[in-house]
Parts: sequence; structure tokens; C-alpha cells
Amino acid sequence: MSCVEVLSVRVPREVLRWLDELAKLEGRERGEVVREILAQGVRERRVELALRLYREGRVTLWRAAELAGLSLWEMVGELEKREVEVQYGLRELEEDLRAALGEGGS
Repeated sequence: MSCVEVLSVRVPREVLRWLDELAKLEGRERGEVVREILAQGVRERRVELALRLYREGRVTLWRAAELAGLSLWEMVGELEKREVEVQYGLRELEEDLRAALGEGGS
């Protein structure tokens, strides 16, 4: 793992019990389980945010993929999986081409 920081967070006792139970069942340390769950949650939240912004027409598909930390094709897969309608017009094409060519945009 690269640079790490300490994060203190308060959690309900029940959540702490669940974390301990998961760690025990998996034969791992609680901290390791928490880091993995946190990373999964952050990835999922990034995808959800990117999809919401895309659905609202606030970002292009290309930008949504960047925000989600996914490739364009992975993002298309997320759209299909989550049944989000593809919205693509001339404005999106122009912005995506600028982004692909490294000229900024969005």
C-alpha cells in the first residue's frame, strides 16, 4: 500500500460487531477488512455520482467515466447494468473528442 493516513471514525456498536464477525470469518484483521470495505464503498460512490451527473446532463459520458475512475467502455457497461439511458448528442461528441485529444472540455 502506498502512503497511508490514519482516519478516526465513530461507528455504531452493531457495525463494529459486524466488522469483527466478518474479520473472524475471513481470518483477517479488522483494519484490513475495514480498509477493503471503505475502498469498495468509495469506488461504488464514485460510480453512482458519475451516473447521477450524467443522467442529469451535467457531464458527458467521457467525463462521467473519468469521475468514476473507469474506462469509457467500463462506464458504458455500468450504464447498461444499471439501465441508464445513453444520452449522446453533438455537444457530447464535441466534448468527448476534445477530452480524448487532451484539449480539456467538460
